Amino acid sequence: MLFNDTDRTRIAAAIAAAEATTAGEIVVIINTRPHRYAATMLASAVLAAFTLPFIAVLAGWMPSLLFPDWDALDAATREAHGIEGFAAVQALVFLATLALVGFARLDRALTPRGLRRDRVHAAAVTQFRARGLTATAGRTGVLLYVDEAEHVAEVIADDGVFACVGPEDWAETIAALTAGIKAGRAAEGMVAAIARAGAVLARHLPPSPDDVNELPDTLIEL
Repeated sequence: MLFNDTDRTRIAAAIAAAEATTAGEIVVIINTRPHRYAATMLASAVLAAFTLPFIAVLAGWMPSLLFPDWDALDAATREAHGIEGFAAVQALVFLATLALVGFARLDRALTPRGLRRDRVHAAAVTQFRARGLTATAGRTGVLLYVDEAEHVAEVIADDGVFACVGPEDWAETIAALTAGIKAGRAAEGMVAAIARAGAVLARHLPPSPDDVNELPDTLIEL
């Protein structure tokens, strides 16, 4: 876990301080749960089932080794048993590979980084919608999302923010956060990132006289 109770208090205070200077609403979420990649597990098992038996045949193994009475069988029965034996070996290889990749948690290592980033982005978008960031009065919600397992951080802004703040304006926010995490000072990095996000919002979306706090300021941990 990246944060303790003291860190959580500091982060909540940083969010409140940042929102005091802007009409924007900042929500911070950190996901600590590792992702599982079922498609990678299945693809690995299918690939192994189709390739390993063929490699074994090229190396000299034959399905006839599974049948002790092979020499006494007629040609048609041999052919049928050969197909059955090869299919049985493929099924066993499939199940063994699936179990190995699943229990050893090799699915993450075998999944390309681009696909893992897509998974994080999809999770961030889901949280963005589920946490009410699309329901603020001025559509000024901003989500700072951190995936601890994948070492990915994202900023997602609602329409009211996106119309006046470009994606490049969040670069310093992400840089402050990742620098803190890499240095082993995740809380300091998060507080700095929140401050920078608040400064960006303050330049484009100053607070209005009737501004109210519409979203919680506490750190959300998944």
